[in-house]
Amino acid sequence: MPKPTPTARREHHGASAVLPVVSSAFVVSNENYYASEFSPVAVRQLGAARFLAVSRTGDHHLLSGAELQAVERDPASLPLPLQATLKSRFLLLAKAPSPGLQRLARSLLAAKRETVQAGPSLHILVTTLHCEHSCGYCQVSRAREGAGFTMAERDLDAACDTVFESASPTLTIEFQGGDPLLRPDLVERAVRRIHDRNRGEGRRLRFVVASTLHQLDAGLCDFLREHDVFLSTSIDGPAWLHDKNRPTPGRDSYRRTVAGIRMARERIHPDCVSALMTTTPHSLPHPEAIVDEYVQLGLQDVFLRPLSAYGFAKRNQARLGYSLDCFDAFYQRGLDRVIEWNRRGVPIREVYAGILLNKMLSPFDSGFVDLQSPCGAGSSVLVYNHDGHVYPSDEARMLAATGDPSLRLGRIGEPLSTLLSSRVQRGLHAASLTAAHPDCQRCAYQLYCAPNPVEACAAHGRPDVPPSTTEHCQRHQRLFDSMFRRLDEADPALLDLFHRWAHPHELEASPCAA
Repeated sequence: MPKPTPTARREHHGASAVLPVVSSAFVVSNENYYASEFSPVAVRQLGAARFLAVSRTGDHHLLSGAELQAVERDPASLPLPLQATLKSRFLLLAKAPSPGLQRLARSLLAAKRETVQAGPSLHILVTTLHCEHSCGYCQVSRAREGAGFTMAERDLDAACDTVFESASPTLTIEFQGGDPLLRPDLVERAVRRIHDRNRGEGRRLRFVVASTLHQLDAGLCDFLREHDVFLSTSIDGPAWLHDKNRPTPGRDSYRRTVAGIRMARERIHPDCVSALMTTTPHSLPHPEAIVDEYVQLGLQDVFLRPLSAYGFAKRNQARLGYSLDCFDAFYQRGLDRVIEWNRRGVPIREVYAGILLNKMLSPFDSGFVDLQSPCGAGSSVLVYNHDGHVYPSDEARMLAATGDPSLRLGRIGEPLSTLLSSRVQRGLHAASLTAAHPDCQRCAYQLYCAPNPVEACAAHGRPDVPPSTTEHCQRHQRLFDSMFRRLDEADPALLDLFHRWAHPHELEASPCAA
């Protein structure tokens, strides 16, 4: 009879495992194969005794102070379940990692960068600046009448053709203004032209019109339903707050917008309208009332977003501006209210939290332009303005409206390759790389966040300022901090809600057409 295989006993915190003794002739770098080292890109303290460790793949884990000391000193001293968790999240790495593990890490990073590498997928057509509102926080020039504020038809046609030069399989065409429904003929012309071209292209199309909805009528609803066009509008809160923020000569902005929402739901599709709000000083004391208004109107998303200090809004900063502390307090109260409604059984998502959670929890990036590196401005989104020029983002064209055209990529009609290789786009790309900024390299959120060179240009006159000096960086550090704390303290029901919010929210999955 053959002799039994010799065995050896290895102790692991009181538990033992019986292991076969392997001939030393077959042992290759045994120490490196089994040994692991703690290798986060950064560790960030979130409280007196909680530390966030983020790995090179964007995975994370929250550690106590004792756990952090142990993993830095001797990872093998940690309990086996915690070791397994840290290894699965690329925080404990073998000193000699396997090729398969390296390929998996590269695949995870590639998945997160897919949206910014696929080519411009969001194409914004600013067909007119005509608008009946006189909002104090408006970021763009607006005009109630007069020439020179509407896109020429030849530019509109050229912009529609340029859209198809992008390699992106999904193309979103968004009409902005002003109010594009004041010139429905241009919206209809562009939608028809793009649909006709797409018969030979086979792209996945999504159309969105950003409008007050005051001009909506039965005929226009029929056209929008026939061509699967979504609508986006503005609701700043209850009627008194909305009308204060968004005045019209008739002082009836809220009433007319809500009437437009009802008409669109009845004649197009119940889920074809979404809404955005802008936080002004008038809004800050009333986050609960704003969220409640969205629930009352049956809206499934609310985006508690701060005022953007671009364009003409920047000129009114003395009257409209507020501190990061004020916005943070407003936001946290508003998010608490959204969570409360969900606990009551009313499904509503806070969009900003969804964006952050997508970065933190999902292997697939939803493509939020402001948090991409390289930046999404120009690479993921292009703006074809009424003035005949192309800009890398809506904020860049707002700068031009106030006399700073330095971020123009070129003219409508130029080849897409020329626009994307322009000096301006190369400069924005370089300034948005986290690897180029020591601030970002030291930050635990470097795989979730990114510099915003367009905002830097607006605030500091150049795109490559240290990110930590910008409001964009300071605000998102606060937001990520608070969201990780919420994750750490969440009960199972709230964790489940957060994971649902983390997945990319694709409205195109529910076509407007009935």
